[in-house]
Formats: sequence, structure tokens, C-alpha cells
Amino acid sequence: MRRFILAGLLAAAFLASAQGAASAEWVTLDNGGIRAQVFKPAGKGPFPAVIGLHGCAGMMSNGRLNARDQDWALRLQKAGFMVVLPDSFGSRGLGSQCANSDRTVSTSDRAEDAFAAAAWLAEQPQVNRNRIGVMGWSNGGTTALHVARRGSARGVTIRQIVAFYPGCRLFADRGFASPLTILHGLADDWTPAEPCRKFAGVRFIGYPGAHHDFDHPSMALRTRQAAFTAAGGPGTVTMGTHGPSRQKAIGTVMAIFRGM
Repeated sequence: MRRFILAGLLAAAFLASAQGAASAEWVTLDNGGIRAQVFKPAGKGPFPAVIGLHGCAGMMSNGRLNARDQDWALRLQKAGFMVVLPDSFGSRGLGSQCANSDRTVSTSDRAEDAFAAAAWLAEQPQVNRNRIGVMGWSNGGTTALHVARRGSARGVTIRQIVAFYPGCRLFADRGFASPLTILHGLADDWTPAEPCRKFAGVRFIGYPGAHHDFDHPSMALRTRQAAFTAAGGPGTVTMGTHGPSRQKAIGTVMAIFRGM
């Protein structure tokens, strides 16, 4: 009987811990009412912080945070980071933009959302304003390039930036003010990796055999239609998890943000 009671208590404690880790609150940023989810780590701080920038599909799906963004948010939260995820599309009444070639929200617009999130973080007594980083995926990765180009705004400097499979082809190489690492699947037929190699002073890491969304926790390889492809126009693209590359990328990202 004692063994069953102990097992029950351990299970309840684990469930409570998991629920606590998954909890997030919504805040409104000072940038036209953009809303953001905030994941706070346990303890008093001051904590380093990371701003995560969603891809063209948006941050939410059926009222729930998408799996990739949640996976990264919980990992960083568990490691002691405050995490802010601005909902750039949903806050503007937009859904997925992946198949939309005439987008009303540009990646430079979204950079303003990122800096608004940084300004919000800098005002929080639990946050170390000198240790704020940014990461983004796909459309959010391209947004991260805009953030890296400027480096600072609203009195806050971004210390490290990680861009997963950004669109680099039309992005002019005019230098970056913040340290930038680009992680890209070399088999990506949506946002090709090769143009990202051209940037001077940027750390580029390519993963052979990996497609778009290779760091997703559990996406079977599949295809979809997209407004922009490696060929330049609309077409079919491939996406899905690549386990070995995902694990390597996790180690790289965590080392970058721990060291900022």
C-alpha cells in the first residue's frame, strides 16, 4: 500500500511540474497592441531572456501554441530563460501567410515586434537586460536578420541572434550589428541555404539531408504548397523533422544563449 501511495504522489508531483512548466501568460507589447506569450522560469532571477519569432504559418493553431515554438519555449524556460513569443500575425487578425504572396506584414515590420518585446523584457525586474537574445524560424528567421542588422533599438541591445532556415536570397549583405548564427538544412527547397553563406562575419551551420522545419519535435517529412520557393515563385516544398540535425542544433543554440 505504501508503495502505491508513493507512486501516486510522485505521479502527481510530475504532473504538477509539467503543468507548471507549460504555463504561460499573455502580455501586450508597446507596438500597436501586439500580444505575446511569456514563459517565466522558476526562481527570482535576474534571468537571461530569449525572444522567439514564429514562421509564416503563425504562432497559434486552433487556439494552441504550435509544437515547434512550444518545444523551444519550454526547453529554454527549463534552462532558466525568460521566453517571449510575439504573435505577429494573430495580433493583427491574420492566419497563416505561407501561401500568400501579397503579405501585409513584412519581416521588417516584425522586427519592430521583436524590439518591442525586448523593451518589455528590459523593464522586468526579473530579467537581466544585458542578456537578451533573439531566435526565429523561416519568416521569423528572416525577421531575425533584420533585428541583427540593427542590433539595438529602444535602448536595448540584442546580444545573440539565431536564425533557423531564413530567406536570404533577397537580403542584401550590408553587415550585421549583433552576432548572428544561421542554422540551415542543406536539402531545404523552400528557403535555400546557399544564399545564406554569402554573409560576411556570420556563423553559418549547414545540416546535410535536412529540410525546412528540421528542428520540429515530431513532423513526418511531407510536402505543401508555398507562395515562395527555392525556384523563386510558388510551388511545392518539403518540410519535416531531421532527428540528428535537430539534436545538434539544440546543443548549438543552448550553448549560444548560455554564453551571451
